[in-house]
Amino acid sequence: MTSYFRKSIAALEGYVPGEQPSDPLVIKLNTNENPYPPSPKVMQAIAAVGPDQLRRYPNPLGNLFRDTAARVFGVTRDMVICGNGMDDILNLGVRAFSGPDAALVYPTPTYTLYSVLASIQASIVREVAWPDDYSLPIDQLVAARGQVIYLANPNSPTSTFVPVADVARLADAIDGVLCVDEAYADFACDNCMELAKTRKNVLVMRTMSKGYSLAGLRFGFAVGDRKLIDGLMKVKDSYNVDAVAIAAASAALDDQAYREQTRQKVIAERGRLADALARLGFSSLPSQSNFLLTTARRPPARQLYESLKARRILVRYFNIPGLDDKLRISIGAPEQNDALIAAVKELTA
Repeated sequence: MTSYFRKSIAALEGYVPGEQPSDPLVIKLNTNENPYPPSPKVMQAIAAVGPDQLRRYPNPLGNLFRDTAARVFGVTRDMVICGNGMDDILNLGVRAFSGPDAALVYPTPTYTLYSVLASIQASIVREVAWPDDYSLPIDQLVAARGQVIYLANPNSPTSTFVPVADVARLADAIDGVLCVDEAYADFACDNCMELAKTRKNVLVMRTMSKGYSLAGLRFGFAVGDRKLIDGLMKVKDSYNVDAVAIAAASAALDDQAYREQTRQKVIAERGRLADALARLGFSSLPSQSNFLLTTARRPPARQLYESLKARRILVRYFNIPGLDDKLRISIGAPEQNDALIAAVKELTA
């Protein structure tokens, strides 16, 4: 059968998102969503969007959000770019910095969308294995000679964190661009935002999905040197963020007090869940995110995943070497975590 697609697209295995069930009674701990609602100010901002804002095209740069981000992070408007979720921001970086003659480098295992985006662009991809202790393999990443390096920090699916000083050393050692994917930075002990201000080759990428409870809205952004942002502006779609999203994301980012409240709740539950799983014989990597990567010994991880799903509890299983004995579990609200712990206790008895 004739294919109308490029050979690379026809052969591509696309990214598979986590399952999104229609049953509202399912306990959903598989896609790292925030278990708490967004700031009340978000709903107020959405309600205030008028008919003319929907009739007209939105501000093409999302300047209301850019100004809010500039104030919150201590940068200037021209150091911020908005996107339709973190995936849009990641795609902008791949399209702008990599290609058939410019390599994208990243440590693995990590977010599997990186390789998919690179394949779509026919980019050269060079993967560098994380060492057993998940310390940053700086020498190997430098030796890979990439035009751009993607570093998820905290990393997914491992939940591990690289100290900022090590990220700075990597940025200073390369000639290309270092894109730090900080999707989970709101739950970490530190972040690399300061490097976006002090290094001309560092781009810090963030999402409103995790720390701000806006996964359903789709809004991401990046902060970096003005010249990097100017280049990305050439690549983005004309109107890549809509009027409702701009208003809602701006209100969420502006309410840092509410973000801190939900952050502390998630961190507290993260510790409680890790302790409970440890008592049941599971071994979890130290987490700096809103999820745990935990090793299941009995029953095997896949069987446990399927048994939990049968009980309407969704977690994430990766049928990938090195991860196939593990489950990734999003941190839920207390009652969700309690239900998970009770089910796991029964299934591992």
